[in-house]
Amino acid sequence: MQPLPSNALKVLVVDDSWTDLTMMANPLHEYGYNVVTAMDGEEAIEKAVFEQPNCIVLDVILPKQNGFAVCRRLKQLEACRQIPIILISSKNTPQDRHWGMQQGADIYLTKPFRETELLASVRSLL
Repeated sequence: MQPLPSNALKVLVVDDSWTDLTMMANPLHEYGYNVVTAMDGEEAIEKAVFEQPNCIVLDVILPKQNGFAVCRRLKQLEACRQIPIILISSKNTPQDRHWGMQQGADIYLTKPFRETELLASVRSLL
């Protein structure tokens, strides 16, 4: 895949694990996206409102507010409701996927995921 031009789109990546956060943020940054990060649910909502990213990659298991609650809240906020959200989780049952989509997610990926799968998902929403 070719990198994006210098006027990069902004992606908010949210995960409470530094390792997982890095595994998601690095390929997005290398591809040319402007990456902003958060490590809990409350910080995710604050940064989504303040930064107005073009897309959000959101882990489900988070401190303070889980990803399902964050997704639901962002879709209720006028300033954020149009931002596409990719939920990422080790929770991989059909019920988990269904619940995530019911909360407003545009895509639900399960861990482990491939870099190409993450990049393709973000690209498809932008």
